[in-house]
Amino acid sequence: MKKFLKQWVPSIAIGIILSLFIRSYVAEAMRVPTDSMVPTIKVDDRLLVEKMLWLTTLKHGDIVVFNPPVAGDEQKKYVKRLIGLPGDTIEINDGALFRNGEKIDEPYLKETMNYTYGPVTVPEDHYFFLGDNRNVSYDAHLWVTPFVAKDKLIGKVVADVNNLF
Repeated sequence: MKKFLKQWVPSIAIGIILSLFIRSYVAEAMRVPTDSMVPTIKVDDRLLVEKMLWLTTLKHGDIVVFNPPVAGDEQKKYVKRLIGLPGDTIEINDGALFRNGEKIDEPYLKETMNYTYGPVTVPEDHYFFLGDNRNVSYDAHLWVTPFVAKDKLIGKVVADVNNLF
């Protein structure tokens, strides 16, 4: 028994430490509990989220996981599409998204938006997110504070595991 413990305990401990490190700082699998990103991501889809944001440049259209600026939900993880980068002006009018005055083609939307919003300008070190299922999604257009601080970003979705196989 002593020999067994001496051989396996260090290996198991290293495995646990590596697993926790990778999950905390490198990548993590997450499950989507809502329909806010339908049709792109469906309820209960599993996503692979890359957490090394310092190595990544976020761009319009990226799908990102973050802690929202929503009272009572600050510790929850939301999955939404990045619509506005710092300095962008966002407006929703006539069922279309306008970024910096330019109409944006969004082929991933489930349906056209049935609301108007903005214009708002995204502050420095903040981002603006909307779900793909815009008329159902609880996202920035409904939040009291519509902007997500850079330090609240968790990671960028790199794969929908359900669509890999």
